[in-house]
Amino acid sequence: MPGFKAALINEIEKLYKKKKVIVAASVSLIFIILGQVSIIGLRSGFGVRTVSSNEFPLLVLSVVVNSILPLFTALVTIDSFSGEFSNNTMKIALTRPVTRLKFFTAKIVSIMLFVFVNLLFVMIFSTITGIIFNSNSITMLSIIKILVSYFVTLMPMLVLSLVIVFFTNILRSGIGVFFLSILIFIVFKALGILFSSYSGILFTSMMDWYRLWIMNDISLIKIIRQFMMMCSYVILLFTGSYYIFDKKDF
Repeated sequence: MPGFKAALINEIEKLYKKKKVIVAASVSLIFIILGQVSIIGLRSGFGVRTVSSNEFPLLVLSVVVNSILPLFTALVTIDSFSGEFSNNTMKIALTRPVTRLKFFTAKIVSIMLFVFVNLLFVMIFSTITGIIFNSNSITMLSIIKILVSYFVTLMPMLVLSLVIVFFTNILRSGIGVFFLSILIFIVFKALGILFSSYSGILFTSMMDWYRLWIMNDISLIKIIRQFMMMCSYVILLFTGSYYIFDKKDF
């Protein structure tokens, strides 16, 4: 456990020094501001009914989780693996008294902490923005829905991260992994639209998993089914990625 803790702290420090968290937060903040400005423009200029204070954070989440967050997650994941492969810094890190499994797991946890911080940032500022511009519609139930939506989004983001980790351990080129990840994301999204009846088995369709938690009639069967599917993805991808990582000769 001490070895894992030291490895995790080291990975978090590397993320912090590269300032990707700050850049991702800044882009998310700009998006939130532009989104609210657009809503105000539609409301005042065209008289169109816009989203309420509790709907705005969910609208932001829907867009962020399908665009900005996967992009920065891919960049962080690729930098954490392919970047260190290319710079030959992985070998130095592995000389420390820590097993490869703990080192590998520490990298995954640090990536998920990055995702969590960004989701937390987006949730706080989108909620504050929604309350400022439309405070009459906020309720305790809506706040709970917002919290649940952002929290459960961590699970599909873990699946996405492990998909990228899997490719980073196969391809040494960070650019190659980046474009391959984008291509797979787009292709899977298109397949989910074309073959909607089978979209439940595609990891890209799980990005909207939070919607199942905030419906008026919550379906526990669908939630459990999606959860088990994501658990299967996590087990297979983590095992496969670690197997390849463990066999590498750095």
